[in-house]
Amino acid sequence: MQPIVRKATLNDVPVLLKFEQDLIEAERPMDITIKKEQISYYDVSKFIKDDDSELFVAELNNEIVASGYAKIKDDRHYLKHDKQGYLGFMFVPERHRGNGYNKLIMDALLKWCKSKNIHEIRLDVYDENPSAIRAYEKVGFKKHLINMRLDIGDLDFK
Repeated sequence: MQPIVRKATLNDVPVLLKFEQDLIEAERPMDITIKKEQISYYDVSKFIKDDDSELFVAELNNEIVASGYAKIKDDRHYLKHDKQGYLGFMFVPERHRGNGYNKLIMDALLKWCKSKNIHEIRLDVYDENPSAIRAYEKVGFKKHLINMRLDIGDLDFK
């Protein structure tokens, strides 16, 4: 049975806040810069209410099994396009992974972006998350720019 993909509603917020915490916990081992205490990445309600964003969920037997949002953002002035669609909050609970639910969400997000006349789509993914990278590459994403970091707190400059 295929899940139904639909726009999220404010009634979905409690489940989506749980998804957010599960996503943060999954990403903590990949990112030592994430604070250890309880944090939040998103204003989920704003994604639902804002005209420049859309949050989709996949629902199977009255259970939300996947999520993702697209947000229209101004891009840098020197690029060929003025705006980009930025994708995030791509999450499928572990017990539902491998069923193609993320692809259903991606398709809905890309269709929404195209309906808004947005053709440049970006997202961020951790280099240490090869399964997510493969999933995005299957949709057609290509690696474009590598973000590097350095903590110089322990370096001794003489």
